[in-house]
Amino acid sequence: MQSVMQSVLGIAIAFVTFVAAAQPIVYPSRGQSAQKQSRDEGECHAWARQTTGIDLAAIGPAPQETGPATGGGERLRGAARGALGGAAIGAIAGDAGDGAGIGAVVGTMRGGREARANQAARNQQAQAGTQAARDTYYRAFGACMSGRGYTVN
Repeated sequence: MQSVMQSVLGIAIAFVTFVAAAQPIVYPSRGQSAQKQSRDEGECHAWARQTTGIDLAAIGPAPQETGPATGGGERLRGAARGALGGAAIGAIAGDAGDGAGIGAVVGTMRGGREARANQAARNQQAQAGTQAARDTYYRAFGACMSGRGYTVN
């Protein structure tokens, strides 16, 4: 169930990113020719790049961590907590060793869930940073085109 939810969340983020990353629509509201609009767009792209310091060609897609979520120590910490809790419960029931073993397995599974959640959060943060840079660039581009007499949406 959780992997289905993560997949749905990933698809939703990708869709929103694709829609939100689209270049603004520019309309020649003062009857500018297609040649003049093309020249103005080129100049405004150069101005937006210079003004914001953002080069859309260099940004590319946000880097995404894929594969198993490892390296954060969540599984090890979960196993240690689970073993301690299991040993305590097992001691009450008369077999601390079995309790520690069961607790370690359960704790490792919980740690894995935490690792996957942390990985998803890092991916989402990277995506948000990339999108913020695109938004800043396109605001500058839109301001330039508006200043030249175009309607920008």
